[in-house]
Amino acid sequence: MRQINGSTRLTALEAVALDTETTGLDTRKARMVQIAAVGICGGSVSTDENLSLLVDPGEPIPPASTAIHGVSDAMVAGKPGFAQVWAEIDAFRDGRVIVGHSIGFDLAVLEREAALANMEWDVPRGLCIRMLAQVANPDLPDQSLDTLASWLDVAIEGRHTALGDAQAAAEIFVALIPRLAERGIRTLAEAERASLALRTAMEEHQRAGWAEPVRRPETMRVFGKVDPYAYRHRVRDVMSSPPLVVAETDTVRDIVDLMVQRHVSSLFVGEDAQPGRAVGDYGVVTERDVMRALSAHGPSMLERPVGDLASKPLASIAGEAFLYRAVGRMNRLRIRHLAVRDEGGRLEGVISARDLLRLRAGAAIDLEDEIETTEAVDGLANAWSRLPAVTDRLIAEEIEPATIAAIISEELRVMSRRVAILAEQSMLADGFGPPPCPYALMVLGSGGRGESLLAADQDNAIVFAEGEPDGPQDRWFAELGNRIAQTLDGAGIPLCRGGVMAMNAAWRGSVATWQARISDWVRRSNPADLLNVDIFFDQRAVHGDTALAQALFDYSFASGRDQRHFPVLLGERIDQGASAFTMFGNLRGKEGRLDLKQHGLFPLVAFARAVAIRHDLRHRGTRTRLGAMIEQGIGGAAEIRALLDAHALILSLMLAQQSRDLASGLRVSNKVELEALDNVQMRRLKRAITSVEQLPHLLRALMTG
Repeated sequence: MRQINGSTRLTALEAVALDTETTGLDTRKARMVQIAAVGICGGSVSTDENLSLLVDPGEPIPPASTAIHGVSDAMVAGKPGFAQVWAEIDAFRDGRVIVGHSIGFDLAVLEREAALANMEWDVPRGLCIRMLAQVANPDLPDQSLDTLASWLDVAIEGRHTALGDAQAAAEIFVALIPRLAERGIRTLAEAERASLALRTAMEEHQRAGWAEPVRRPETMRVFGKVDPYAYRHRVRDVMSSPPLVVAETDTVRDIVDLMVQRHVSSLFVGEDAQPGRAVGDYGVVTERDVMRALSAHGPSMLERPVGDLASKPLASIAGEAFLYRAVGRMNRLRIRHLAVRDEGGRLEGVISARDLLRLRAGAAIDLEDEIETTEAVDGLANAWSRLPAVTDRLIAEEIEPATIAAIISEELRVMSRRVAILAEQSMLADGFGPPPCPYALMVLGSGGRGESLLAADQDNAIVFAEGEPDGPQDRWFAELGNRIAQTLDGAGIPLCRGGVMAMNAAWRGSVATWQARISDWVRRSNPADLLNVDIFFDQRAVHGDTALAQALFDYSFASGRDQRHFPVLLGERIDQGASAFTMFGNLRGKEGRLDLKQHGLFPLVAFARAVAIRHDLRHRGTRTRLGAMIEQGIGGAAEIRALLDAHALILSLMLAQQSRDLASGLRVSNKVELEALDNVQMRRLKRAITSVEQLPHLLRALMTG
């Protein structure tokens, strides 16, 4: 079963709609006579997943109760008691969220039955559709099951039977999901928080003697152990390089001798023995391939060309990927070797299962499998919703905040790549045909820099080889960009509020169009004309012909460097006006929170980017750019190190706050609660903001140097 946490989107939630029939309505005395459950998955009711069981209550059923639900003493005679029935229901539920109408009543009955059976009762996570309906439509005359069914056009069959009412509750819950989304409630924790805010309804539950229908989301955060090594190191750190390459015409005997001589268990096979070409030009042969071939064909196999054994296409991974992703990919593909490719898609090394044997990186490994194999939006949404839980575990393990941000960025880029593949497939199925020319999907901004946090939205663009604006190629990629944007939004990565998405004409184009666009940018003389332009200089290709994107990256940096006023104009946006400090030296928060993006992260990122363009430091990450400044003697080393410290602190505080807010069902933002900081954190934050507020002066000095 998929893991569930507060950030799980309701569209991807795995749940069970549950209903009970009892001997009466007083939860202090009522005994259960029937229970039913219906599965919910991916925003739809599982039509073939349901369970209905009669229960011997151990006492006569009042005729008035039988008249309502139809369960008589004769029907429950000889049926199992609660303990046996609950074991079957609990196995059916399998840890999923319980959904129901007035579910507090059912939970109270279940808790009392467990006590009478001397069973330990673990309160399940639940949602009440009666309360959710009140959130979605406060103007309803009442929230009875019949009223909700009528409002949402849900037919009820078998009213007042456990299975009939459970089925109705399931269908009503699914119908409520888009209504709740219209009110900004998209995740489990947001639904829980919205329900808990209905104080009158909660008080009614309490007066009726019902159980609390919704648990408080902030009490349900679970941490697990991870191996920090897999999250701190990249594939390139442990790969074997240069790769061993043989020609297709070499014999199997030749490569066996070579494997023994070089103590390797695999090698790559190319048209010739030259390394450094595109990964797709190679196959791979392992020692197991050789053994299987010898077993099947005998010694004569030794004289055959090794090209006959090579496996294609080659499974590969980027050298900059974290090790946990290599573990996940090997697990998913059930292989023991991965080719390693550089940023241009060229073969640069190999990593084997032996290299990864000691790693226990389970917190995020299966994200790889779920993202790379899913065919539907709900699968992507479920994978993305688990990222905050992974972040929680990494924070608990004291993984560096910059590394956590890089991991989030990598998952964002992988999501974007998978969505692009699915969008291509859907366009082919819908008759649009394949891509009309080579193209690359680029992720911009924080995703490209490797600095995404949990409030990430979409920033993407497309470059294609040829075609005019609004020409046939452009229209094809406009449709692709629209499908990418809508799918990412459905998966939990919201549309960019600034419109920086390939679905919009300004963020897609041919190589020639992009070059003209960049040339126009760098000639501008007003910083107000450069809104959103700066994040293009962080772009990173995630799908398609990566060489197109890399060439554009180089072109943009060269153009920006040649127009010396351009990085100066970008840098002018650093000065945000009002200081974060009061006249007494305290931090100035609004409603108890300080926007650390406005007063910390944005100025740091913009400063490092502007200096990188001015001095042609062709790096993407803020920390990498600052590090390059120290290496090349640009600015004072002590000043730049203070900025690196400030960057790390600001990332850590923002990540921790966003994680808390997600778990609590609060809307994620860039604002940090000042009262949540201890004295040490507050002192460090004040020093960091002070360093940031000096950036305009430092930038002017470096721009003229």
